[in-house]
Amino acid sequence: MKAITQTLSEIVSQAFATAGYDSSLGAVTASDRLDLCQFQCNGAFSAAKLYHKAPFVVAEEVAQILREVRAFSKVEVAKPGFINLTLDDRYLLEQTAAIARDPHLGIPQTQNPAKIILDYGGPNIAKPLHIGHLRSAIIGESLKRILRAAGHTVIGDIHLGDWGLQIGLVITELQERYPHWRCFSPDFDPDTESVQPLEAAELNEVYPLASKKSKTDPDYAQKAHQATYELQNGRPGYLALWREILRASVADMKSNYEKLGVTFDLWYGESDADRYVPQLMEILSEKNLLIESDGALVVDVAEPQDKAPMPPVIVRKSDHSSIYATTDLATIIQREKDFHPDKIWYVVDNRQELHFTQVFRCAKKAGLIPPETEFAFLGFGTMNGADGKPYKTRDGGIMKLEDMIATVTKGAQEKLEASSFVNESDYDEMARRVGVAAIKFGDLINQRAKDYIFDLNKFFSFEGKTGTYLLYTVTRINSILKKAGAPREQTAPISHVYTDSERDLLLKLAMGGDVFQKALEEKAPNYLCEHAYQLAIAFSKFYHDNRIIDEPDPEKKQNWLSLIALVRQVLCQLLDLLGIEPVEHM
Repeated sequence: MKAITQTLSEIVSQAFATAGYDSSLGAVTASDRLDLCQFQCNGAFSAAKLYHKAPFVVAEEVAQILREVRAFSKVEVAKPGFINLTLDDRYLLEQTAAIARDPHLGIPQTQNPAKIILDYGGPNIAKPLHIGHLRSAIIGESLKRILRAAGHTVIGDIHLGDWGLQIGLVITELQERYPHWRCFSPDFDPDTESVQPLEAAELNEVYPLASKKSKTDPDYAQKAHQATYELQNGRPGYLALWREILRASVADMKSNYEKLGVTFDLWYGESDADRYVPQLMEILSEKNLLIESDGALVVDVAEPQDKAPMPPVIVRKSDHSSIYATTDLATIIQREKDFHPDKIWYVVDNRQELHFTQVFRCAKKAGLIPPETEFAFLGFGTMNGADGKPYKTRDGGIMKLEDMIATVTKGAQEKLEASSFVNESDYDEMARRVGVAAIKFGDLINQRAKDYIFDLNKFFSFEGKTGTYLLYTVTRINSILKKAGAPREQTAPISHVYTDSERDLLLKLAMGGDVFQKALEEKAPNYLCEHAYQLAIAFSKFYHDNRIIDEPDPEKKQNWLSLIALVRQVLCQLLDLLGIEPVEHM
């Protein structure tokens, strides 16, 4: 199904052509002055320059043709040449009926489906997930759903940090604690011997301690570096221990991400790309891209149009070890080999932009992917506390993600305590959903690249732009439909427009395709958040203006029940695109 402005643009473009003007001048946009009109075309201004006529004259000629088109109830020309358009109610109802019939509920489907690898998450194993991992997971999950809803094939990859020094630090600390473990013996046999099972809680305590020790104890730091080197060169006992660390960490991560409603198709890590590092270095060498610099190997990625200095990307340090750029480039080789993607997008903190600019340029220069493959850096801002600084716990530490989920769940429980509609059997699950909705919507309503203030009191409000308000709106519709004995999905058509608030609600529904396209084009879920909120506000006004349950006219009542059932479907669809699960009642 086409977005409504696209359909209207086709109608107006034909009118321009009929009037003797270029049809490309007929682009229609939504009006930001609904008191004047619903849609607008400004093509007369461009036509005036091309055809040496006053814009008002061109606009009036086109308007005369449009006044005969049944789609519009009113076509007006406002000086100096705006064409203001208001839809006929019958046409608006036809558009709404088309949304109800559409299996995608009005979401325009792409004409050029692409295979996209979406890299989001990026945590390190053997470390607890913390609040700093929240934005990548929330934004990445929503973008994945938006892309899939448009008809693209999306592969979500968490891209774990699982092959660096942090593993050497954990191995070193475990060896000091448990020197008798067989995996630390040079003659460990992985075919006949096993590793002691580990718990994520212990790993989460081990790593910070080991990291702290390494900063003050040079011998300890050297042991960690040596352990990392031996692991990456295949020492059997260390590899077996690493696999157990990976298992325990991933199990813990999956549990926390599941509570957030975040999933990944691939649980690949730096270790999976490690075997492609020799191939990477061979390619860079063959193409004469490697430059020696103070014992390290670098690739010059500066371009003539750069306005600021662009440092070379280091692909091998002077001690012959690899760094992030090395594994990121090797990962690109792996992704091209395994999936042949059309696009590779990275949802990462804004502060990583220089790094990924270097990586993208190096990959293109080395021909690691075809020239037409698209890279995109989707940077996001910082989640700050009330002081405007990165969010911290009361004692100044970084909050663990599991503690954050527990906090918002508890906050939701306090909100739900006063409700007589919540059964004890689903109380905990509903509290989790309400809590997660609060933090997800509170994050996604902001422009992706900007910083924002994390304010739980605001996020839990039943008024304003909050996930709590949207969930409450859906439960209100549930309640009305249940009392009326009506189905939750629209079955009977909406045949009439009785009130202005009803018309406004229909118009909001009709605009959904345009909003979705904007969110897709700009890779920005905040447009869907705003649209969901505006739809909820329009429903609330309609609900207060009309007595739906007590309406004595059966035809009118059925009409309204059909309308709010469709509103419910679309709201639930929007929530799903944002990764938010609805609740039955609140």
